[in-house]
Amino acid sequence: MIKWFIRHQFREMFRSTVWQKNLILNIILGFFLLLIILEVLIGGIVLADKFQEIFPDEDPVKKFNGFLLYYFTFDLVMRYFMQKVPIMSVQPYLHLPVKRSSLINYVLSKSLLSFFNFLPLIFVIPMAFFQFTEFYSTSVVWIWIISVFLIALTNNFLIVYLKKQLVANPKVVGIFGLVLAFLVLFDYLNLISFSAFSTLIFGELLNYPLLIFVPAFLLIFVYSLNYFFLKSHLYPDEIKIRKDKKVDSISNIKYLKTLGKTGTLVSLELKLWWRHKRTRTIIYMLPLFLLYGFFFYPQEIYSDGFGFLIFIGVFISGGLMLNYTNYAFSYESNYFDAILANNINIKEYLRIKLKIAIIISTFCFIVTIPYVFFGLKILIINFAAWLYCIGCLSFVLLYTATYNKKRMDLAKGAAFNYQGIGASNWLAMLPAFLLPIFIYLPFGLTGIPYTGILLVGLTGLVGLLFQKSLLNLIVKQFFKRKYLMAEGFRER
Repeated sequence: MIKWFIRHQFREMFRSTVWQKNLILNIILGFFLLLIILEVLIGGIVLADKFQEIFPDEDPVKKFNGFLLYYFTFDLVMRYFMQKVPIMSVQPYLHLPVKRSSLINYVLSKSLLSFFNFLPLIFVIPMAFFQFTEFYSTSVVWIWIISVFLIALTNNFLIVYLKKQLVANPKVVGIFGLVLAFLVLFDYLNLISFSAFSTLIFGELLNYPLLIFVPAFLLIFVYSLNYFFLKSHLYPDEIKIRKDKKVDSISNIKYLKTLGKTGTLVSLELKLWWRHKRTRTIIYMLPLFLLYGFFFYPQEIYSDGFGFLIFIGVFISGGLMLNYTNYAFSYESNYFDAILANNINIKEYLRIKLKIAIIISTFCFIVTIPYVFFGLKILIINFAAWLYCIGCLSFVLLYTATYNKKRMDLAKGAAFNYQGIGASNWLAMLPAFLLPIFIYLPFGLTGIPYTGILLVGLTGLVGLLFQKSLLNLIVKQFFKRKYLMAEGFRER
């Protein structure tokens, strides 16, 4: 049965027009992936050989074990944004004498081929044989390596389970994300120590090899969670009913109904974002935009200047807004003809998009006001960046969005997915991040940085004062480009 599943999957892949169109791109990406694996392998061998020299006063076993828990935490985050969930069209098999358990086990086993599962082995194996064999027997070292690999597989199935829960019960993912975020925060504040806990856990696996049954049990447990979840949701009608209920609940927001056509258009935008995987993935990436400052504000090398802080401020206040306005029409490519054919006031339609963009940016700014803890300068820069985003960047991005005429598949995730993205989308990044820095730079170089920051904020205020004229300009551009956009969106 597995043989037939694999054969059908290969036929489905090779017969796909998308795979044929992207054949050259896939070959290039495969080449770079092999190059990255080779570089990581060489780096792992060099690191293992020089590890004792890098940390001369440390026990190499304890020091390396202290890093592993940090790695697996980072691995979870990277898997969430980059690892694809294994999928398979089960409908053709449901009426055949095929066991559901065979379907589920095959779907789950596909995730075992993920690059992330084997990445830790590239540097764990060299480290084990360069450093660990001096203190432990070869058999004990191999058991330790297998234990690390089992934990990597546990991460794999845990992410698969969490991504499946995004459809059925997003609260589970939210609670897990909050717990993980608080643990990282507590470690940053030295309330707990990941390093000490990691050293203890992986050190005990070396001292007591029979503890390998603990990661093995965790792997079986997480695999079972996936198995029984998929078994109870195997029939797509069950998931579709739940999706419809959630989408309908958005359209039943009473406040939106009081706004007339404006409320209807806002409701449609919300349903579009929540219904589709690509847009929903961007929503779940919101904490990454909001917490971006924590990576840089605590470090003096970044907080002493102004230019890089402007970049961070624009990213925090305008990152999510950029994703919305830059692809405002591409997101609607599946039914763009219907928008043109129906009696829709285009000016009101574009005004709603600008309002939503401003609301998104304002929300991000308000939530990140506590960054003032790192200094009043941070708040001033973020405030100026917010004004720039809502008064200048929002209009520029919506204008440049009319030049994108590539159809976008919203059923696919957003991470490392460049389908539907054109050159205009990349060029739109220039005013987003470079223009405010160029405005500030002459004043920063002449020793009056706050004047430059003030001018960045004034640029946004001027845009808000002339918003009617800017909106009319976008409306004229939309009418000029609408048929070219519609023609491009029809191509598959």
